[in-house]
Amino acid sequence: MWLTAYRASVVFMLKDLDSAARMRLMEFVCSFAWADLEVNAQERAFVREWIGRLELDAQEKARIEGWLVSPPGPENLDPTTIPTAHREIFLAAIRGIIEADGRIHAEEIESLTVFRRLLV
Repeated sequence: MWLTAYRASVVFMLKDLDSAARMRLMEFVCSFAWADLEVNAQERAFVREWIGRLELDAQEKARIEGWLVSPPGPENLDPTTIPTAHREIFLAAIRGIIEADGRIHAEEIESLTVFRRLLV
């Protein structure tokens, strides 16, 4: 029950993200999808579900689809620059992409651990 309420609160918080923050969120999500050096069908489905939740336009969708083919560059992936108010959303989305395929790889756990530490 708490998980359903938590997910509902995250979906509600998505409304607080402007267009740039939504794209930045997806850039982080896609980078985590590449943590184990491949993006599988379940991870692609997760990303596409979030594209729908975020109501992104065609150009934004195309950019994100590109990140599923080739990972985003590191220049915009500094977790310390994520506003405090958005950090819970970013963590929820990243946890989701890590769990999307039902297998959690050591590389994914390590990346998430580093990410969390940088947010604090």
